[in-house]
Amino acid sequence: MPKRRDILAIVLIVLPWTLLITVWHQGAINPLLAARKDDRHESRRDSRNTFTLKKPCSAENNKDIVEVVHTEYVYSRPPPWAAVLPTLHVVTPTYSRPVQKAELTRLANTFLHVPNLHWILVEDSPRRTPLVIRLLRETSLNYTHLNVETPRNYKLRGDTRDPRIPRGTMQRNLALRWLRETFSSNNRHSQPGIVYFADDDNTYSLELFEEMRSTRKVSVWPVAFVGGLRYESPKVNTLGMVYGWKTVFDPHRPFAIDMAGFAVNLRLILFKPQAYFKLRGVKGGYQESSLLRELVTLNDLEPKAANCTKVRNLIVVLCGSVDRAWCLQCYGCGFDSTHKKIYALTTVSFSG
Repeated sequence: MPKRRDILAIVLIVLPWTLLITVWHQGAINPLLAARKDDRHESRRDSRNTFTLKKPCSAENNKDIVEVVHTEYVYSRPPPWAAVLPTLHVVTPTYSRPVQKAELTRLANTFLHVPNLHWILVEDSPRRTPLVIRLLRETSLNYTHLNVETPRNYKLRGDTRDPRIPRGTMQRNLALRWLRETFSSNNRHSQPGIVYFADDDNTYSLELFEEMRSTRKVSVWPVAFVGGLRYESPKVNTLGMVYGWKTVFDPHRPFAIDMAGFAVNLRLILFKPQAYFKLRGVKGGYQESSLLRELVTLNDLEPKAANCTKVRNLIVVLCGSVDRAWCLQCYGCGFDSTHKKIYALTTVSFSG
């Protein structure tokens, strides 16, 4: 039988080693537990901020719209967001090209400064592309990502642009259909909204978005570098009513205005379900008129920018193809400070 002294010696030898092994074991396990805890926390946070809708839109009789391949709605509300402000539903058609990411990034950086903005980005593609998916997820904007491919017989032929072929029509129509299927015209408690068609190759002043929030039906304003002019603009009389258009190309169009030059109240879109952009039987430059004539008359238009009389001295020269002499003249001379205020700027560049 061991003596008491021997038992005490064994305890004094074993106890330090036991404590050392215990401390080492806890140090190796705790980082793994912390990492798993962080993963679970991140997963819960993503599940709160993200809602994915993978249900394809139902088929309709409208021939100008085709079936959606995939729809994803991601909600991640960035500050600032105010419940009292109308939501701006900004519709942007886009297609794959070398400068697509650069132009979408510029547009996203503008939208990040605008409160209560919901970006509806529609790809002209049979499927949603990884490039656009990643870009949208990295912006932290509220967005809806849709896609629909334009039939080959309606696409541009080679490098030449055929003005008889409308661009982005199916994509804008799909966005209109999504809005009508998502929001109900009978829900009086839903947040008010404004619909604006912002092409990805344009540049926009932040003032524009604040101006359009007060749109009751359809609001209008000047647009720079359109149709061979330094700017196009609605003509407004002393009573604040639109009576004509300052434009070179076919000024007798029902609504001789660029796509960047108007915004529509969402409620009007919902109450006029027949209003779409026409794809067939519409001449070049009449896309805007094909929609607006289904919504309002000339007397209903609401001129912004102090009746289209204020000045905005800003010229943007980016990608595009225009006449070199015209571009040099516009870029070199700028705008007279007594003329129109330019809110939406269509981007241009030197050619050749």
